[in-house]
Amino acid sequence: MMKDLKKAGRERGKTMKLTYAGALLPREAHALMQAGAKLVDVRTQAELDFVGSVAGSVAVEWNSYPEGRRNPDFLAQLADLVSQDEPVMFICRSGVRSHHAAIAATQAGWKECFNVLEGFEGDRDADHHRSTVGGWRKAGLPWVQS
Repeated sequence: MMKDLKKAGRERGKTMKLTYAGALLPREAHALMQAGAKLVDVRTQAELDFVGSVAGSVAVEWNSYPEGRRNPDFLAQLADLVSQDEPVMFICRSGVRSHHAAIAATQAGWKECFNVLEGFEGDRDADHHRSTVGGWRKAGLPWVQS
């Protein structure tokens, strides 16, 4: 199962011309997480507190809030939580910050980095609301509110 999910992510990654292992849909990421892969949430602590998070994930901010400054300790904090030899998936609000986190981690030596497409909340709908078009929450996957 884990092998098939990784394969699907790798094939999607090749199609998307990604420089890291691959890209997963939320349900695929959830299944990989259940099989032991680490899910790293790169959103700010404020987002985790006010929007919610995936139970069992670990958090390493990509940017700080409210400044939006890049976390200079991102890779060191990641290294404290995830071995470079284990598969790691990155998630953010919509899949953009997590894409950059997967690039940075791959360049720093992590061997299997995946981005979770659509992120936790997905894209905005016509009314500019999230969690109605794609994303972890829209997929009905488990999450917790602070």
